Amino acid sequence: MASLLLNKTTNIWMLILFGSLFALSVVFQKKHPIVPKIQIIFLVLFHWYSHMNWCLGLYYILILMAAHTKQTYKQTIPIFLLYILLYSTIRLSYQPLNTYNMLVSIYDFIGAAIVGSLYRYFFSLEAEKKKLKENNNFLVTHDSLTKLLNYEGYVNALQDLINKQNHFVLILIDFQDFKSINNQSISNGNEALVNISLLLKRLFANAHTISRYAGDRFAVTIPSKENALHEISELLSSNVLGFQVTYSMTQFPQESASKEELISIAEEKLFQNKRMIWLKREEDLFRSEKMRAVGELAAGMAHEIRNPLTTIKGFMQLSQKSGYNIGPWFETIMSEITRMNELTAEFLQFSKPNISKMKAESVTGCLDRLLFLTESDAAYRGHKIMLDIADDSLYVYIDRDKMVQVLVNLVRNGLEAMSEPGVLSIRAKREEGNAVVEIEDTGPGIPVSEQAKIFQPFYTTKEEGTGLGLSICQKIAQDHGGNLEIQSDVGSGAVFSLSLPAYDWAPEG
Repeated sequence: MASLLLNKTTNIWMLILFGSLFALSVVFQKKHPIVPKIQIIFLVLFHWYSHMNWCLGLYYILILMAAHTKQTYKQTIPIFLLYILLYSTIRLSYQPLNTYNMLVSIYDFIGAAIVGSLYRYFFSLEAEKKKLKENNNFLVTHDSLTKLLNYEGYVNALQDLINKQNHFVLILIDFQDFKSINNQSISNGNEALVNISLLLKRLFANAHTISRYAGDRFAVTIPSKENALHEISELLSSNVLGFQVTYSMTQFPQESASKEELISIAEEKLFQNKRMIWLKREEDLFRSEKMRAVGELAAGMAHEIRNPLTTIKGFMQLSQKSGYNIGPWFETIMSEITRMNELTAEFLQFSKPNISKMKAESVTGCLDRLLFLTESDAAYRGHKIMLDIADDSLYVYIDRDKMVQVLVNLVRNGLEAMSEPGVLSIRAKREEGNAVVEIEDTGPGIPVSEQAKIFQPFYTTKEEGTGLGLSICQKIAQDHGGNLEIQSDVGSGAVFSLSLPAYDWAPEG
């Protein structure tokens, strides 16, 4: 009797021991890799000392845990069978070995396979669903091409950094010449963007975030440190990215403590930097165009002056043979010298128009002055001038002498263009806030091929002339904020249109 009681007491303690060890193995299996390998031993011993069929539920727990951790069915099925084989072996050790218990064991094998397979199936569905959700979340916050954060991801990342009170520098980078590559080929542009993203990851290896937004713009946040702004400026100015870049740098929390204001400051800085670069480019382009124009003028001037100088030189050589008697060629030599003086005067006028006497002038008054200066020439040539002023209240802010000079030049060109007696029409009107003066002749017209050239310096169709007249006229018009244009068809005459900003002013009284 005492021996039976001792065995019973021992069984209870063994039951408590192995039950506790099994429970602990389940709790700590993730912390210690060796535990999952020996927990089946604790369960088998617990089952052996308990002799209870409900231990099948504990075996199922281990089966489900194995199904959760293993990758494929080939890995999980043998474990299912092993666990049920152990369970059935121990169960049959304390129960009669009859047909019923054998059928129960077979049922246990089938049940374990079904439970494990179903769990494995539903676990796979959940894993696939979770993976799909993660992919969708990635696409929402990341750029599909470069795999960097997109704008939404960039804004969220900024907010996270601000919430953590991490001091950082926000860098916005804009690639100036990228659009030219993208226009050549989309594939080339995409390849360039991918290469840029990889290079940014390498250059800013310590970055909190790197994102691509607004096409060819990138945003980088890096931890603040001493001399960070100087180092970034040197890096981005060194052309290490392979493109000319415009960039801005904004510090948190020194410049702003809110996400919206921080982004606004960074964007404004970037805009101002781009504007400065654009203005510098425009200035360089203007200087380049100016130097090109000066070169063309100098070449034209040299060509035009060389001709009369050659003539004078020839006559002087002839006069040397005639004992320096220049009498026969005096008029020709003086004519060529006068021509050079006129050419030089027009050249200086073209390069320096000197519009200094600006004031409000009546268009009607200017045209009256024009008629006074040109009517006699028109009458001498047998032409008639028709004046049509649609609005007597038109005023313009001009240097009157310079503008009358332009109009006289245009009228005389029109008079010279008409070889037969004709009509020169002068019209003045208001058009979309501008004062427009049109001078139309009934001459032969100007071919389209020559219309693009007539305002070029030294271009002329006349046998005599410097070719600077219309160039000077157009420049004076442009210096007044206006423009000079031509419309002509061969055989239908030509119309020169001088357009100047209308000035809303009228004299008192």
